[in-house]
Amino acid sequence: MDLGLQLGYWGAQPPTGTAELVAAAEDAGFDALFTAEAWGSDALTPLAWWGRETTRLRLGTSIVQMSGRTPASIAMHALTLDHLSGGRVVLGMGVSGPQVVEGWYGQPFAKPLARTREVVDVVRQVLAREAPVTNDGPHHPLPYAGEGSVGLGKPLRSIVHPLRADLPIFLGAEGPRNVALAAEIADGWLPLFYSPASADLYRPWLAEGFARPGARRTPDTFEIAATCHLQVTDDPGPVLEALKPSVALYMGGMGAKGQNFHQEVFVRMGHEQLAHDVQELYLAGRKDEAAALVPDELVDQLHVVGDAARVRDKVAEWEASGVTMLLLSLTTPDEVRLVAETLA
Repeated sequence: MDLGLQLGYWGAQPPTGTAELVAAAEDAGFDALFTAEAWGSDALTPLAWWGRETTRLRLGTSIVQMSGRTPASIAMHALTLDHLSGGRVVLGMGVSGPQVVEGWYGQPFAKPLARTREVVDVVRQVLAREAPVTNDGPHHPLPYAGEGSVGLGKPLRSIVHPLRADLPIFLGAEGPRNVALAAEIADGWLPLFYSPASADLYRPWLAEGFARPGARRTPDTFEIAATCHLQVTDDPGPVLEALKPSVALYMGGMGAKGQNFHQEVFVRMGHEQLAHDVQELYLAGRKDEAAALVPDELVDQLHVVGDAARVRDKVAEWEASGVTMLLLSLTTPDEVRLVAETLA
């Protein structure tokens, strides 16, 4: 199982010390560097900025929000960075949620699975460069001929010859149909709040996707890149406590009350009442109380925290559950080096 450094998305200000963190990951033998976006910093600019100082790390997005760019624009970003990095890009994409898609990007959220299929198909057409790119689907028609069209749209082929037609595409997916779709059309899956304890929940969904006609990968060639926090410590209590606000945010605050895909993950894991109670408190502005409801056992299940022996045992469990890469949220070069030494 490979290790990746998960930088995530920015908070109120850009993070400090990131260049040193990335350099430590490259020196320590990590496989990849991943970035994210929400409704502030984007995923691609930081990846290009800090990735330029690396020579070996794969450069991945987890995730590019599909509604923030047209499919052709996403493909342009990927093929450009792939050339600049010498063929190291992993394009992770996802649909995000209705609050962000309609409230931030001003795009319709309906039919996310169909939209995902169209986006992936257009991106692959651009990268293959076998013919001018067209799309007959209703979500991203190419050429566009709908309302406001002047009727002069022309199918085009990328001026730049992409470096790799098979640039890997990962999909962020949480529900049964989205996970199955990822297994069918993508090269990898970026789950959220995955853990060995929930692996059995996802296996049938993945198997359904792999069994579909024309599925791109098999279980043996499909990557599962799961994000977690890993910390080697003899005193796990304070670390677990510090992780609770993040769990509460996704469980109760990252989405609308009637449609929170992140919350549904916890419901499927068997925490329906907890998810409901956390959401009620979070949306009422009582964030500290919401975080306090999250039990240590759940946080411990979702992350890898403990002394060196326990960390090694838990990482082995993640690998046995099917994870091919752990994307780790680490904060200092010393943490990066300690993780590498512990797992060596």
